Amino acid sequence: MSPRITTLENGFRIVTEPMPGLASAAVGVWIDAGARNEAAEENGIAHFLEHMAFKGTARRSALRIAEEIEDVGGYINAYTSREATAYYARVLGADVPLAIDVVADIVRNQLLEPREIETERGVILQEIGQALDTPDDIIFDWLQETAYPDQPLGRPILGPADCVRRFSREDLARFVATQYGPGQMILAAAGAVDHDHIVTLASAQFGDMPARDPVPVAGARFCAGERRVERELEQAHVALAFEAPDCRSDRLYTAQIMATALGGSMSSRLFQKLREERGLCYTIFAQAGAYADTGMTTIYAGTGGADVAQLTQTIIDEIRRAGDDMSEAEVARARAQLRAGLLMGLESPSSRAERLARLTAIWGRVPDVAEAVAKVDAVTTADVRDAAGTMGGDGRAALALYGPVAGAPDLAALTRRLVA
Repeated sequence: MSPRITTLENGFRIVTEPMPGLASAAVGVWIDAGARNEAAEENGIAHFLEHMAFKGTARRSALRIAEEIEDVGGYINAYTSREATAYYARVLGADVPLAIDVVADIVRNQLLEPREIETERGVILQEIGQALDTPDDIIFDWLQETAYPDQPLGRPILGPADCVRRFSREDLARFVATQYGPGQMILAAAGAVDHDHIVTLASAQFGDMPARDPVPVAGARFCAGERRVERELEQAHVALAFEAPDCRSDRLYTAQIMATALGGSMSSRLFQKLREERGLCYTIFAQAGAYADTGMTTIYAGTGGADVAQLTQTIIDEIRRAGDDMSEAEVARARAQLRAGLLMGLESPSSRAERLARLTAIWGRVPDVAEAVAKVDAVTTADVRDAAGTMGGDGRAALALYGPVAGAPDLAALTRRLVA
């Protein structure tokens, strides 16, 4: 059965996709308000609000929010990304009205009690501290900041501790008032759902919200840069990034297949060359991600300090070689992996609901799966070689290094090696 979309008069969108044979459903509200929507002094506030959603509403205590969903065997959760905040639940089909009621309640009726704000402030500061103590976590924040310096897209989702310590109830309420408009919201549901019933439920919960224009978001510009933090650690952590196509570009499929062939699996070039043949690392991978107006191909590896120079240089050499001799078999394997990942994800109502929300936000519609598969299958070996061969060709790349990295070449030396 095909997805259906209904838009209420205030701009609130509802998208559903029944999955025959399923007893359960996933339902949630995705809001076009993430870290990228924050002013510099607000960095981290979208994530703070995500935490506060579970701290109580006018109708439910924090405990009741959890109990009402868990009493029927379901679960409820949320996350914040750079471009969205999501609140979602998974329940049996008969309990979808309850799930929508609870999700709507925590989205629209947060109490933001001062005592709870202080409690959650401490929790988030602990979360920030944990991230700082996790090298293969914090290095990606540093890479993002290096790729998009002094830009909203480059700021960390958790925010800096100084900002988190300053947030007041008024700050949180103001962000909701400006960023949580009905035109920025999508209710997505998949599994044991009926579209017309979902529309009726959603209309009752969100139809009274006054329409308003969204706040413009600053554009992003990928830049070249390096961040090197030397510290006594067991491993040197290396993260390298190149600009990739944005989420509306058909070239994104090429970038994803190229990243998969380069470092997306155990059979990929980087895994085979650096781990299996040379034993230079335990973990290495490549991936291509996309935003509304830019994207980023990222390569990450961890190695010993004595091997960091050889590892970084070999990564560059493999990228350059991929532009010359990426084989038909490698591209076919990467296409199969991307295709299978797409289709397997559709077997989960949670994954499907998230896909519905994401594609509705991007395109205003939900393209048929066959359309996406056709675009994956249309990518040629020549396309992949060209994508690999042009990575960093303009000298723009971002590099983050953490740990015993004194021996690592600088970014200029690596990009020179790439085009030599």
